[in-house]
Amino acid sequence: MKSRQLFFFYICKHSIKEAKLDFKYNISIVVPLYNEVESLPELFSWIKKVMTENNLSYEVMFVDDGSKDGSWKVVENLKEQNPEVKGIKFQRNYGKSAALQKGFEAVQGQVVITMDADLQDSPDEIPGLYQMIIEDDFDVVSGWKKKRYDPITKTIPTKLYNWAARRLTGIYLHDFNCGLKAYKNEVVKSIELYGDMHRYIPPLAKFAGFSKIGEKVVQHQSRKYGTTKFGLNRFLNGPLDLLSVVFMGKFGKKPMHFFGAIGTLMFIVGFGFAAYLGIGKLFINQSGKLISQRTEFYIALAAMIMGVQFFLAGFLAELSGRNSSTRNHYLIEKIID
Repeated sequence: MKSRQLFFFYICKHSIKEAKLDFKYNISIVVPLYNEVESLPELFSWIKKVMTENNLSYEVMFVDDGSKDGSWKVVENLKEQNPEVKGIKFQRNYGKSAALQKGFEAVQGQVVITMDADLQDSPDEIPGLYQMIIEDDFDVVSGWKKKRYDPITKTIPTKLYNWAARRLTGIYLHDFNCGLKAYKNEVVKSIELYGDMHRYIPPLAKFAGFSKIGEKVVQHQSRKYGTTKFGLNRFLNGPLDLLSVVFMGKFGKKPMHFFGAIGTLMFIVGFGFAAYLGIGKLFINQSGKLISQRTEFYIALAAMIMGVQFFLAGFLAELSGRNSSTRNHYLIEKIID
């Protein structure tokens, strides 16, 4: 009986190992795009040249985030001549995180590389990123645009976000928001993106258990076609997304540890104030003014009420969790495979 169990364990172990190595391509390149009709042919031609020169099998997953300028037609035309091209088209614009999420779900490469469609990310960097994942065994490699060609209205907020992200996450990258990144396949299959979380994939990977995160200086180029998608909403959304990522990473599976701790502390403080007032009224100054006429009474009452509310919030968060059946549901118009 024992020998049969050992044999079964051996078979399972090697089957799992082989399954992990069973990838269809060396590299999957995920390109989210929105109104980039002019840059797509040049981008794919550049990618194809680099992949051919380095003898790497690959797929390019274009995810059209509801473009209105004919970008999807270009993807369809590229597919007719190139079997490596694949695509997903959203019915409307959902944002970069949604595009990356659907791209991550579909890819089949051993190493997954993300890059923007505007030609500001150089495909010449792909072999170096691939090497760092395969040979140096990094889980995530983030590009660092050391020399940038962006306007100052974009670079200053980026520097502030990077500084805050380093302090809050403990991941010391220079450029969290660089679109050019490389991942092990297991990483992108283990994380979930929604909202605007694409800016903070390295922290999400870290909180999922992938701690070997590296950085590579990459070439950055000025935009050749179209206009930037950078908007003023990122000034507000960036810090809020960062706080959300840090909170969910630390307390997403145990929200009671956060809300319950605050609620308990506030209730104890309020109850302490109330007890102090009650004891003082009964045994020290019975002829003084009513407890309800003292400021400390309302501080104590507010603290106890807020403590109970935080405690209940913790319970409700534990019950609901972070799962929603529609959070990552997007309307897809077409798929090219």
